[in-house]
Amino acid sequence: MNNSILDDFKNAWNKPNNAPAQLIIINVVIFLFLAVINVFGTLAGLEGFVQIVKNQFTIPPTFIEFITRPWTIITYAFAHSLVDIFHILFNMLIFYWFSRLILEFLGNNRVISLYVLGALAGGVAYLLVYNLIPFYQEQAPMISGMVGASAAVYAVVVGAAVFMPNYTFFLMFLGPVKIKYIAAFYVVLSFLGSTGGNAGGNIAHLGGAMMGWLFISQLKSGTDLGAWVISFINWVKSFFVPASKIKVTHRNPPKNTRARQTRSSVSSNASTKSEQEEIDAILDKISQSGYDSLTKEEKQKLFNASKN
Repeated sequence: MNNSILDDFKNAWNKPNNAPAQLIIINVVIFLFLAVINVFGTLAGLEGFVQIVKNQFTIPPTFIEFITRPWTIITYAFAHSLVDIFHILFNMLIFYWFSRLILEFLGNNRVISLYVLGALAGGVAYLLVYNLIPFYQEQAPMISGMVGASAAVYAVVVGAAVFMPNYTFFLMFLGPVKIKYIAAFYVVLSFLGSTGGNAGGNIAHLGGAMMGWLFISQLKSGTDLGAWVISFINWVKSFFVPASKIKVTHRNPPKNTRARQTRSSVSSNASTKSEQEEIDAILDKISQSGYDSLTKEEKQKLFNASKN
């Protein structure tokens, strides 16, 4: 074998516009990291250390404990149960299927934004119910916390369903099913389980689902709720990218050149506005009649816009 498993991971990570795979890789790496720590820590009799590590990826139910590790509002969404392999398996499969739709038609950044915002919304919903609603407050002392990407996944699932409700998946034993019905099934299932054994998890699911609906609804009206997420990520990345050593000098161009630049800028702004109006019209058409109702030209315009 010429390529190691590590090389395969690197190649998968470095592909452009590949947010679904990158997020899945992060989840898998954290799962393996915690699993290895759990095995060796248990064998060495370091259960206390193992629990400390796990706590960094577990959002607690009470505000008092949460403020001691506030980063868990996001880290919980990249960790999964170590005793149930199907927890991470199903989450990542469902995420991959639906995130590909978001990636193809709305672009890489929207996948990341939906995942992060869904995780935050799920975490906030979880904290609110266990600190404000008596039924859940009584259960809080018996709960160690929550892990799992489900809230983020629900945001992606519902977001995709709101964006193109009539898009069809072919499911085993069921055949073609519109994704709006798949999303509705998951939301109803979580609502019915919101007072059961996994009440906190189901509440987080509903929080993520609400964010998925809100994100796409606002995006259709011209507001990108996830812009700050991408800006923050780019800001963090900037610390790891060396500054350019090339010196740039600037001279004022001749007046006639400035005039041409001004006219070009005005023309570009008008063109951008026109293109945005076309994309909005295409999104409205998808919402009303489904993706399949688009012409070949409209599909191409939407694809091109998703890469910007």
